[in-house]
Amino acid sequence: MIKNDIPIGIDLGTTFSAIAYLDNEGRPITVTNSEGELTTASVVFFDDDAIVVGSEASFAGEGDVSRLARAAKRDMGSQEYRKNVINRQLPPEVIQALVLRKLKSDAELRLGPFKKAVITVPAYFNEPRRKATQDAGELAGLEVIDIINEPTAAALAYGIQRGFLNEKGEAIERELVLVYDLGGGTFDVTLMEIVGCQFNTIATSGDVYLGGIDWDARLYEYAWNEIEKQNGGDLGEDANLQERLLSQCVRAKKTLTSRSETVIRIDNNGQRFSVPVTREQFEELTADLLERTRLTTEKLLRDAKTRWTDLTKLILVGGSTRMPMVMKMLEGLSGVRVDRSLSPDEAVAHGAAVYAGILLKHGGSIQSNLTIANVNSHDLGVLGIDPETRRPRRKILIPNNHRLPSLVSKKFQTSKDGQQKIVVQIVEGGTDEGLGGTIIGKCIVSDLPSDIRRGAEVVVSFNYSTSGRLEVMATIPHLNLKADTTIDRSSGMNAVELAVWLKRIESGAGFLKTLPEVKKPVEKVNSSAPPPVKPVVANKVSSDSIVDSRTVSGGKLTGTPPEIQSASKPKTPKVPVSIDLGDEEFESSEHSGIFVFGDEDPKPLIGASVLGILQSNADLIGKPEVSESALDLLEKSSSMELEVGDSAFDFLSSDAKKMESTNDSALVEFLKDLDRG
Repeated sequence: MIKNDIPIGIDLGTTFSAIAYLDNEGRPITVTNSEGELTTASVVFFDDDAIVVGSEASFAGEGDVSRLARAAKRDMGSQEYRKNVINRQLPPEVIQALVLRKLKSDAELRLGPFKKAVITVPAYFNEPRRKATQDAGELAGLEVIDIINEPTAAALAYGIQRGFLNEKGEAIERELVLVYDLGGGTFDVTLMEIVGCQFNTIATSGDVYLGGIDWDARLYEYAWNEIEKQNGGDLGEDANLQERLLSQCVRAKKTLTSRSETVIRIDNNGQRFSVPVTREQFEELTADLLERTRLTTEKLLRDAKTRWTDLTKLILVGGSTRMPMVMKMLEGLSGVRVDRSLSPDEAVAHGAAVYAGILLKHGGSIQSNLTIANVNSHDLGVLGIDPETRRPRRKILIPNNHRLPSLVSKKFQTSKDGQQKIVVQIVEGGTDEGLGGTIIGKCIVSDLPSDIRRGAEVVVSFNYSTSGRLEVMATIPHLNLKADTTIDRSSGMNAVELAVWLKRIESGAGFLKTLPEVKKPVEKVNSSAPPPVKPVVANKVSSDSIVDSRTVSGGKLTGTPPEIQSASKPKTPKVPVSIDLGDEEFESSEHSGIFVFGDEDPKPLIGASVLGILQSNADLIGKPEVSESALDLLEKSSSMELEVGDSAFDFLSSDAKKMESTNDSALVEFLKDLDRG
């Protein structure tokens, strides 16, 4: 029987997870697992008579990788985990739920039974991924009282434990804190202001396909190529050998944190292979990955109109920040000494426990005085139809980094006479042309009168709460017709599916055998699934990430940069400049940019890229096609992502040396014009 609500916080990570609680004095404390470890590997091994979670699952997986599931956080929001497990398909929520069940059962050995918990997610997680995380908690037998962003949780823990809050929970001075969170599978960067008892998120950004496992994959590819040279030929497709080598590469990466060189050793068919690697080599292999974090961080600061010198604290979170290259880069850029006083493995769980204490009004602690204000990490809008081109167009209702809660309404119009229904598609992220976003739901107004005329007014309202949940309403005022929705998400489980999977999980270790067997086991290879034996090719391109399919040969990257690979060749129409994102009413005769709603779902093109955006905008300002120098510049530049509305010139010139390396004055003028236009 559960007698009281202990404030519980859980950091559900890609590679490792942690759980913490608040003691009677309001101090967050990590609960060790049954093996005595502060963190639990987010790895699941499906044995014949048991489901093994944690470090033992990792060891077991080296002998039979077909039974192993790891890094499922990368697939949250998708219908299926990226590979089959013993020829069965599983939703990623189920794998994450098994990790959560391990954390819960081990913690209950010390704390007694509990149900309520706060679970953290990357700040850059979109709504389907957040929904999937909440579903995983329910499947684990938890009541998820809220989802909190990982950098926000880390800032909470830091503020309380590191002394810039007084005994009342108030900041002694105004603090402007940058949280750089590089975890096992995701990257977040968040700018926060702490004033008194208020923790205010100013801006957040990130990449849900960038984390420590990508550094592992680069080292793995290098080692695999070197071993094949020593072997004198192809090593084949031995999945267990690949898993063993990956484990050795992970250990080597950790060794290079404290040592300047190490040796990767592995046995195969009686042969022993050794691959020496230095820290300098490792940093060269992964330089573009680190560069992606730099570009994201500097763009965040520019968008927030903040300079490095404005920061009062620079906090590192996530196990991957232990790599010396991270601290070296950040201190070189900022001139601020990086604060590493918190454990990067425990800080997020501690902050989640603090937040749970706030929600549960944990008596007598300073947490009761704290308030948290968050922002949305992605643009939220609707897809409509441009009345001139009849192409899909996105209209933003709530821009990214907008303070929550937020209630916004916009006016639109119907697209044709006699329209029978209105389909309002809700899109998260992407570009104004409808490229690269995530459709998170739809709201439909049906049974319109047959005599309705084109141009009938439609009002769409978004109500976005502090918890990140979105309510949508569409109304036709003069007909008194309306529809509202709890978003029918394109991914995630419904109540029936949750009940079915909960019953399966609770039936024990044999539930996997009750699932239908997939005839041909296929792993969906992408950058989230090391080890990649062949070049890593993504199975999708999203606005959340830049997917890199280059390979490593001889310690150097080979292949075309990802932004060139995914270039959108067709030119796209001009985004109407007359679109106003304020609250004013639009008239179609005065504003050609007004959206109209059809009775069919718009089908946006797939794949947005720097090159595609530059090509599509070249004719807007009367310039010719992008020159060869532009292609050269993009090839020389490491991974970059550009959306319409970004400052093109600033973004491309963020590395001054790259801009100085081109003598194409026409290109520079083109970028300046694009920036102004």
